[in-house]
Amino acid sequence: MRVENGIAYLEGDLTLGQAVRFMEEGEQLLAAGVTVFDLSGLGQVDSAALSLFLNWRRSALTRGQAIGFRNTPVSLLNLAKLYGVAELVNLI
Repeated sequence: MRVENGIAYLEGDLTLGQAVRFMEEGEQLLAAGVTVFDLSGLGQVDSAALSLFLNWRRSALTRGQAIGFRNTPVSLLNLAKLYGVAELVNLI
């Protein structure tokens, strides 16, 4: 992930195979105070992405932070709606 002006930009595929790397990077960024994640650079996504965002949300809440996601790809938004977690992870 790259960070510009306090916003983390996720890039590439976010499936089960990449989830651990993204999780660790995101946790480091949350600890540094980054709470906005831009999803416009994501390629293929699966349910691991939703699990990751829920994990980040829990971590942020533990720190007293509000987390936000922007530019959510339609495929990810549809998946979140299917699982009933779109509002929980602030994707809409």
